[in-house]
This record gives sequence, C-alpha cells and structure tokens, in this order.
Amino acid sequence: MQALSLLLFQVLELSAALFLLSRTIKPEYDLVNFFKTIKSPAERNWLLASALGFAVLTSLVFLASLVADRLFGAKAANNPLVREILLSSDISATAIVLVNCIIAPLLEEAVYRGFLLTSLASTMSWRNAVVISSAIFSVAHFSIDNFLQLFIIGCVLGSSYCWSGNLISSIAIHSLYNASILMIIFLS
Repeated sequence: MQALSLLLFQVLELSAALFLLSRTIKPEYDLVNFFKTIKSPAERNWLLASALGFAVLTSLVFLASLVADRLFGAKAANNPLVREILLSSDISATAIVLVNCIIAPLLEEAVYRGFLLTSLASTMSWRNAVVISSAIFSVAHFSIDNFLQLFIIGCVLGSSYCWSGNLISSIAIHSLYNASILMIIFLS
C-alpha cells in the first residue's frame, strides 16, 4: 500500500508541476521544447550524451563515495525500507520502479534542468547555472549525508542537458542511475 500511495502521490506531483510550468513559463521556453533538440551539431545527440553522462556519473559518484568513506567512515549503501518494498510484492516492486525510474526523473528533470537551469542560463553562464541548479537540486533532497553525491549528479545531468540541448539525455541518465541504485539495493 505504501508503494502504491507513493506512486499515486508522485504522479499527482508530476502532473501538478507540469501543469504549473506550462501555465507560467515564458512562451519562448515552451514546455514541449524541453524535449526537442536545440539547434546544435549532429554529433551532440541525446543518446551519446546519455551514454557518456551515465559513465561519467557512475565514475564520479563512486569516487566521491570512496572519498566520503575515507573522511567520514563507511556507511550502509542499502536502504532497508526500499529493499523491503522491493521484496514485499510484485505490485510494490513495480510501483517503486515506476516512481524511481520514470516519474521522479521526469519530474526532477523538468523542474531542475528544464525550468530552473534554463532560467538561470538566460541570465548567467551555463557553467554557473549548472552549479547553482545542482546545489538547489541537492538541497531539495534533504539529505546531508548524500549532498556531495547529489550535487555531482546534478552537475552531470545539467551538463548533459546543456551539451545535448535535449532534456531526454538527462532523463535517461537519471533513470539509468536510479535503476542501478535500485538493483544494488535489491541484490544487497
């Protein structure tokens, strides 16, 4: 029941966020345009950006985790509540996978990269916009223990979006990363 409630809440949150963005966004930043490739060279396709971004992301998060473990001591990488939900039933597992691998990436990428990063980049350099939007993305997760990893994730996702000009690349990376985390939790 928890997993289905979470799924319903996340779908409602995604719907509300997309509705609000579509009603408040400037016409030149039409919400649908987040998913279209901005005019850029052909070699900057979203599939290449996704593959490179996922490889860079997993490497950087792994290195950051090693450094954090050395500085602050090792902590469990396993979330027992998520593991319990994954193992409780097929319906719960499906709901948690849908939330983590589809709905959350769509919602977070539309808000943090599509809206926030695009808005910031219209008034400053894309690099500064990526750093600021990544810090906000990290803080919004309310996890002091994972701040550095979330900041790195935000930087990679933002850079991928800026490089490809297409939100699909950051959604794909985000989905793959969340799926790999769920797989690690499930197998541990």
